[in-house]
Amino acid sequence: MAKFERLITGDFYRVLAALEDAILSKGVSMQLVDKSDYSAGDAKIAVRVFDKYYMRNGNRASLSVTLVGHGTDIFVSAIGAGGGQGVFINFSLGAESDLVTIVEESLKSIT
Repeated sequence: MAKFERLITGDFYRVLAALEDAILSKGVSMQLVDKSDYSAGDAKIAVRVFDKYYMRNGNRASLSVTLVGHGTDIFVSAIGAGGGQGVFINFSLGAESDLVTIVEESLKSIT
């Protein structure tokens, strides 16, 4: 598992759209599995779950991205999981970290 979290300032929907575009552009096997959106007053929450097939280890890895917005403050959480092999020992070739790095690098260009 790999995790990245950051508090940024910006327009919630612009950041969400830019992250979705950046993530989906990272390979033909990257796909949006599902999404959930919620808002109450000025608070907004968006959850996106992506997965990608990695040929190098023959597995899929998932990326869960959560954005929580209040005004112009946006909390971003990205968690990558499932890129390992083995039943008892999870041997990973870094797929989870690769997915989380997409979010980290994308935020640098967005903000």
